[in-house]
Amino acid sequence: MKIDGRAGLFKGLTPRLCSGAIGTIVHSKVLQHCQEADQVEDPGISPKESSSSLEQVVKETSQEMIARSAATLVTHPFHVITLRCMVQFIGRETKYSGVLSSFVTIYREEGILGFFAGLIPRLLGDILSLWLCNMLAYLINTYALENGVSTMTEMKSYSQAVTGFFASMLTYPFVLVSNLMAINSCGLAGGLPPYAPAYSSWLHCWSQLQGEGNMSRGNSLFFRKVPAGKRYVWEEKRFH
Repeated sequence: MKIDGRAGLFKGLTPRLCSGAIGTIVHSKVLQHCQEADQVEDPGISPKESSSSLEQVVKETSQEMIARSAATLVTHPFHVITLRCMVQFIGRETKYSGVLSSFVTIYREEGILGFFAGLIPRLLGDILSLWLCNMLAYLINTYALENGVSTMTEMKSYSQAVTGFFASMLTYPFVLVSNLMAINSCGLAGGLPPYAPAYSSWLHCWSQLQGEGNMSRGNSLFFRKVPAGKRYVWEEKRFH
C-alpha cells in the first residue's frame, strides 16, 4: 500500500476473475457430460445409489478429475497472466497491464507454449490432491467413523475438509514449482537472476528447490523458514 496504494493489493484481479468464471463453467459442463454418459451406460443405477462404495468413489473421483483437468487446461493462460501481473511489483514493470494486451505479449514473445508455462506440475498437483483427498475421506468414513454413534454423521461431513487440507499440504510443492515456472525467464525482473534462477524445465526447478530445502517456501501466511543453504551463509556472516 505504501508503494502502489490500495490498487496494488488487487494486481492480477481481472485475469483471476476471468479464470474463476470460465473454469466454473467448463468444470460444470464437463462434469455434467461425464455423469450423463455414465447414466447412459448404467441406466438402472441412480446417482445416490452406493455412494459410499469404493467403486462409486473411484468413479466419481475420475469424473471430477476429468472436469478439473479440463478447467485447468482452459484457464491456465489466465493463471499465467495473473501471476505475472503480481510479479511485476518486484521490478516495477508495466509489461502486463491488461488481459488482451498480455495475451498479445505472451504470444509474440513465447508463442502458444508461453500460455501453458507451469501447466504440467499444476495438473499433477491437482490430480494427486483430488485422489488423496477422496481416498482418505473414504477410508476415514468407512473404517474410522463407522460406529453408529449419533455424532459420527456430523464428523463425516468434516472429514472431506480435513483430508482436503491435508492433501493440499502434501501437494504444495507442485503449486510452488508451477508458479515459479509460470514466471520463469518471462522478461520480468522477478523471474530472472538474482531474484530467481533460470530453470530449464519444471523437473530442474523441482530438483533445485529440493536440494536447497526450499520445497515449502511460501506455504504459510505467518511464518517463513530460512532455506538450509542460506541459513549456513547467514550464520557465517554473523560470526565473521
